[in-house]
Amino acid sequence: MTNETLAQYANLAVYSAMAVFTLAMIAFALDLAGAAPRLSADTPATRKQQVPVGVERPVGASARTSASSSADTEGSTVGAGVPGGDADLPRSRKAAGIAMMLTRLGGLLLVAAAAMRGLSVHRPPLGNMFEFALVGCMFVIVVFVTISARRDLRWLGLFVTGPVLLTLGLAITVFYTDASELLPSLKSVWLVIHVTVATFSVALFTIAFSVTILHLVKTWLEAQEASDPLEMSRVRTIVNTALPPARSLDRTAYGIHAVAFPLWTFTLIAGAIWAEQAWGHYWNWDPKEVWTFVIWVVYAAYLHARATTGWSPRAANYLALAGYGAILVNYMVVNVFFVGQHSYSGM
Repeated sequence: MTNETLAQYANLAVYSAMAVFTLAMIAFALDLAGAAPRLSADTPATRKQQVPVGVERPVGASARTSASSSADTEGSTVGAGVPGGDADLPRSRKAAGIAMMLTRLGGLLLVAAAAMRGLSVHRPPLGNMFEFALVGCMFVIVVFVTISARRDLRWLGLFVTGPVLLTLGLAITVFYTDASELLPSLKSVWLVIHVTVATFSVALFTIAFSVTILHLVKTWLEAQEASDPLEMSRVRTIVNTALPPARSLDRTAYGIHAVAFPLWTFTLIAGAIWAEQAWGHYWNWDPKEVWTFVIWVVYAAYLHARATTGWSPRAANYLALAGYGAILVNYMVVNVFFVGQHSYSGM
């Protein structure tokens, strides 16, 4: 029997999480915008204008100015703000701290929503697209918060909470399905094993996708700055200042992909084992099976390209973007419009 009260509480928790993530996204955006005060302090053009041409410096001013310039440069490196405007740093970092607390709160709300949804139907919440989206968003936030405990990922917060908020919006509107019992073919221990690992790996691929996009943007901005630093627009300079170096972004994206790919490989194998038990064949050329294999091939090509000479990180990252595009097709197109043995969207 379905517990409608718990199901309604789960929906309420999703709506609450969406409100919290909206606030977190705004706070993360304000934190990134906090890079703006650092722009006018240390650009080459500003340094040239600090002492007008023809104005004689007082005796001893050269040393003091040099020391002050050195201190300002060091402060700019760590994000200290403009000279005399150090109060800008606590404001921007305070916004990031608030954003992280809100993100943790939103994650707890998603955990509660998934738990109540599962308890309302007495099964794991993995039976339709709404539940897939809910659990997937929960995994994204859990992974982000867990990694943030060891590394400073506040610069990534906007690009994690944004996609999560969008996915939850689609889940509660377009993909929503009332709480109901499982189809007979889904009543298996492999539901927990296969679908949980698949959802977790997609969560990792989602974070890796965001970092890969930022790497491509940062690579382009660094090239623009190297060619003519004085021609950088304000928005471009803000983004260039706020994000880590392109090399660091590339290492982060590659590391997450390297973890997600074996999990997706396990998903493919576990799905074949489950298919043999349910339908008598390991492989049935079902649309879902085919697209799961397509995703595996594209990401395998990405990892192979990273290990092969002649491929630049930028070119290889385009393969990673193609892989995530295949994931979106697999989830939002195959699940809804393709008829097959995996037609479990519930829509």
